[in-house]
Amino acid sequence: MSLIKSISGIRGTIGGKPGEGLTPIDVVKFTSAYGTWVLEQTQIPKVVIGRDARLSGDMISQLVSATLQGLGIEVIDLGLSTTPTVEFAVPREKAGGGIILTASHNPAQWNALKLLNAQGEFISDQEGQSILSMAEAENFSFAEVRKLGKYTPISDYMDRHIQHVLDLDLVDVAAIKARNFKIVVDAVNSTGGIVVPRLLRALGVSEIEEMYCTPDGNFPHNPEPLPENLRDISKKLEKGNFDLGIVVDPDVDRLALVNEDGSMFGEEYTLVAVADYVLSQTPGNTVSNLSSTRALRDVTEKRGGNYTAAAVGEVNVVNQMKAAGAVIGGEGNGGIIYPTSHYGRDALVGIGLFLTHLAKFGKSISMLRATYPNYFISKNKLELTPNLDVDNILLKIKEKYKKHPINDIDGIKIEFEKEWVHLRKSNTEPIIRIYSESDSEAKAEHLAKKIIQDIKEVVTTPLP
Repeated sequence: MSLIKSISGIRGTIGGKPGEGLTPIDVVKFTSAYGTWVLEQTQIPKVVIGRDARLSGDMISQLVSATLQGLGIEVIDLGLSTTPTVEFAVPREKAGGGIILTASHNPAQWNALKLLNAQGEFISDQEGQSILSMAEAENFSFAEVRKLGKYTPISDYMDRHIQHVLDLDLVDVAAIKARNFKIVVDAVNSTGGIVVPRLLRALGVSEIEEMYCTPDGNFPHNPEPLPENLRDISKKLEKGNFDLGIVVDPDVDRLALVNEDGSMFGEEYTLVAVADYVLSQTPGNTVSNLSSTRALRDVTEKRGGNYTAAAVGEVNVVNQMKAAGAVIGGEGNGGIIYPTSHYGRDALVGIGLFLTHLAKFGKSISMLRATYPNYFISKNKLELTPNLDVDNILLKIKEKYKKHPINDIDGIKIEFEKEWVHLRKSNTEPIIRIYSESDSEAKAEHLAKKIIQDIKEVVTTPLP
């Protein structure tokens, strides 16, 4: 059993002993701390909740609702929903915060509580630490019987979210409809199975093939939208009867695309393509995290904007986007953040913008992909013995490559012409994660191996 407490929330596997898995006791304890924090920070006794379709969702939702009501907080329950829909709803309901009940791309045995502030954005590091401390100390007090919170279910927020996407200036419904797209959708049997086909119909898509769109939480494959998990939709597209495939993760904040021939558009390139379209209409700056493809920087500079990198983590990307005045940004895992809509990764907004871009491009999705710089990212990790000082190792690597541009806001990222390598230490294990990118897979792998060898040379204790 696993239970991971972090500044962004709490996640774990269902069952086991309290403190070891995500048990009802852990859910109640953590929700109590969060609800108390909301009351102290905002004085607004209202919280929006929503959940993905995973098997434990209903149980976790009931625990969270009852706990918040016990604190005297009104619960606005969106029921089956998406992460971006809850983010969208929080400010519209004038709530003090929101909780999304989802373990995102984790397998079915996992669930989690993701925490939002009154703006519908993920809480900050400092706020998360405060809530963790409050939970640990059990520093909360419940309401008297006449002051218990109300429970208000609202079932149409996904429809409101869809209408919001349709109303965006850069989403051209007429252009999409005119292309008569034929699209396959893989929603991994979660809430994307409800909302993505509904959105596509509203956008005028002529033919939709639904794969794994029954929101019963029985994930038919690993729910992370990576190529090795998307073989079924790839085979469907190989037959040549569709224009593209759309894949979302269980909580619909990540968007992956599949070409008309079954090949992958590339999860990293979802943001690149959407940013290219947005920049063509509204020139400006962009942001992604340090481990995302350089292609976004290339596209941004070609359009006359400035690109900056943020530390890994959605809240860090959002903060950097605000600082840079970015018109588009996100993460290379298919996470689109479009400030005109809201500051959160949103696959629905991404679908509306991408299909408009593809419709106006007028050719196939694979031909659109061919217009962008071709980069390959290699992801590796190096396990160290627990007694090693990882920070000191990273400092020595930084010194070794001091003649190259280095970004040290989150580990160290070293730039080599059109290549880069990003080294980050794990917060929970003696591991260094090593991401490298180049213009070929072989070069990216070679760069990673070179850095791994450098690390071994600076470590006095032999590595395993």
